[in-house]
Amino acid sequence: MDLFSNLAIGFGVAFTAQNLLLCFTGCMIGTLVGVLPGVGPVATIAMLLPLTFGLDPTGALIMLAGIYYGAQYGGSTTAILVNIPGEATSVVTTLDGHQMARQGRAGAALGIAALGSFFAGCVATLFIAAMGQPLTRLAQLFGPAEYFSLMIMGLVFSTVLARGSIFKAGLMVLLGLMFATVGTDLETGQERMTLGIPRLSDGIDFAPLAMGIFGFAEIIRNLESPEARDVLHDRIGRLLPSWDDIRQSAPAVLRGTLIGGLLGILPGNGAVLGPFASYAMEKKLAKDPSRFGRGAIEGVAGPESANNAGAQTAFIPLLTLGIPPNAVMALMVGAMTIHGVIPGPQVMTKNPELFWGMIASMWIGNAMLVIINMPLVGIWVKLLKVPYRLLFPAILVFCCIGIYSINNSVEDLYFTAFFAVVGYVLIKLGYEPAPLLLGFVLGKLMEEKLRQSLILSRGSFATFIDRPISAGLLAVAAIMLIVALLPSINRKREVAFQD
Repeated sequence: MDLFSNLAIGFGVAFTAQNLLLCFTGCMIGTLVGVLPGVGPVATIAMLLPLTFGLDPTGALIMLAGIYYGAQYGGSTTAILVNIPGEATSVVTTLDGHQMARQGRAGAALGIAALGSFFAGCVATLFIAAMGQPLTRLAQLFGPAEYFSLMIMGLVFSTVLARGSIFKAGLMVLLGLMFATVGTDLETGQERMTLGIPRLSDGIDFAPLAMGIFGFAEIIRNLESPEARDVLHDRIGRLLPSWDDIRQSAPAVLRGTLIGGLLGILPGNGAVLGPFASYAMEKKLAKDPSRFGRGAIEGVAGPESANNAGAQTAFIPLLTLGIPPNAVMALMVGAMTIHGVIPGPQVMTKNPELFWGMIASMWIGNAMLVIINMPLVGIWVKLLKVPYRLLFPAILVFCCIGIYSINNSVEDLYFTAFFAVVGYVLIKLGYEPAPLLLGFVLGKLMEEKLRQSLILSRGSFATFIDRPISAGLLAVAAIMLIVALLPSINRKREVAFQD
C-alpha cells in the first residue's frame, strides 16, 4: 500500500499545470535534440541548466529528465529516416530501421520504435518505483566508509564502460577529481590550485565546466565536419504497425526492456550497451539471422526498447544512492546541488514530493512522447533539412546569455570558453569527457566521506576493509578492473564500443 500511496503523492505533484508544462517542454526539447544529430542530451542539459534557476527543484528536474529520455525517443527518428544516429544509443537502430525505410516501411519502423519505447519506459518507471524504497533503506545503512567505497566502485565502472582505452578513461576520472579539489579547503582554509585567481577561491563552477566541455566543445566538433544528410524523400507510410508486426516484435520488446533496464543501472556506458546487447540477442535467437541488417523489425523493436528502459533505470542509483551512473545523471546531480537538494537516500525521506513527483512525471512523459513523435513526424523531417550553420550560432548566443545570467559575471564566459577548448582538445585526442564530469561531481563528496571515515577510525585506512559492505564494494571494483584489463576481454570491450 505504501507504493500506491507514494505514487498518489507523485501524480498529485506531476499533474499540476506548471509541472505538466515543464514535462511537455522537456520531452519536446529532448525529441528535437534527438532528431537533430550532433547536439545530444548531455550538451543540451548543460546549456539549459541556467534556465532552470528560476524554477522550483521538482519542476526543474522534471524538465531535465524529460530532455534526457525524450532524446532517446527522438534519436530513432533520425536513425530510421536519415541513417544517422541522433544519439549513441540509436546506432544499432540504423542497421534495420533505415533498411525498412528504404523498403517503404518507415512508418512501421517509427511506430514500433515509439510503441516499444513507451512500453519499456512504463515498465522501467514501475521498476524504479518498486525499487526506490528498498534501495533507500539499504542506503541508510551506509556510513562514510561505505559511501566512499561505493563512489570508488562507480568511478571504476565508469572507467571500464567508457569509450576508448581504460587508461585514457582513468586519466579523465583523475582530471575530474583534480578539478573538484580546486578552491578553499573548508577545514584548513588554505587555497588549493587557484593559481592566484580570486574567482577560483570558491572552486570551479559546475555550469561553465559542463557547458564548456560538453556544449561548446561538441558544437565546435560538429562544425568542423561537413554535413551529409540524405533525408528520406519517399512516403513514410502507415505509422501504426500491423498486428503481424506487433506479434513479431513483442518478444523482442520484452527482452529489450529487461536487458536495457538492467544495464542502465550500471555506471559508465551501461545504458549505451543495452541496445547493442539487445540486437545481438535478437540476432542470435532468430530462426533466420540473415534477415538482420536487411529490414528485420525485431532489430528496431528490441534495441529501441532497451534504449528507453536504460534511460529510465539510470535514475535508480541517482535517486536512491546519489551516485550518477553516466554523464547525464552527473548533470542531474549538479542541477540538484544548485537547487539545494542533496542527492542520496535523504531525498525520499526529506523531499518525497520531488522523488515521487519525478517518477510519476516519467509515466506522463512517456505518454507525451508517443503523441509528440508519431503525429509530428512530418515536422521532424522538415527540421532535419535545416543546416547546422544556421542552428549553432543561435544556440551559442542563448548559451552565453544563460551562463552570464547565473552570476552576472563575464569571467564565467571566459571559463566556459576555456573549458570548451579543453573539451575540444580532449575529444580530438580520443579522450571521452564523460568520466571527467563524473569525477568532478563526485570529487568533493568523496573527499568529505574520506575525511569523515578517517576521523571516525582515528586515521586508520583499515576501516575500509574492516567494514563488510565497504570491503565488498571495493572487492567488486577491483575484480571489475582486473577482468576488464585482461587482453581478451579488453578487445571485446573495444569492439562493443566501436561506432
